Amino acid sequence: MGFAAFLGRLLFASVFILTAYQAFNEFGVNGGPASKALRPKIEVLKNHVTSKLGIQVSDFEIKYLVAVGIAVKGIGGILFIFGSSFGAYLLIFHQMLFAPVLYDFYNYDVDEKEFAHLFLKFTQNMALFGALLFFIRMKNSIPKRRSKKVPKTKTI
Repeated sequence: MGFAAFLGRLLFASVFILTAYQAFNEFGVNGGPASKALRPKIEVLKNHVTSKLGIQVSDFEIKYLVAVGIAVKGIGGILFIFGSSFGAYLLIFHQMLFAPVLYDFYNYDVDEKEFAHLFLKFTQNMALFGALLFFIRMKNSIPKRRSKKVPKTKTI
């Protein structure tokens, strides 16, 4: 069962690692296409936060946010392959931070074409999120290995 679990983690993490690798190759000087796609979504989010909460969000370089996303996906995916809970937590952090921003279906009307596409992508990412939660729960529920050495009783 050890090999099957490793293969499952490898296939699961490949989604994160391959997308991180692709974004890294396209990064360039300005953050690449990921930065261009993320910029309007971040602006909508900043305007929404400002209007609803009254908090002014300062400007920042989107390319740094993209770089953090690449690093978290890559490192988290590699650690997850080897069964690390920390890797799973990194991937959960990535899903919580980026999925609602990237797949902002809530900004579109139900009848629009973008709504269906973004909602499908969002639900797929929530399925990955649930699988990561399941992994962490299962990892924490398995008792730690005990020594096979039986303690000797002392005789008088």
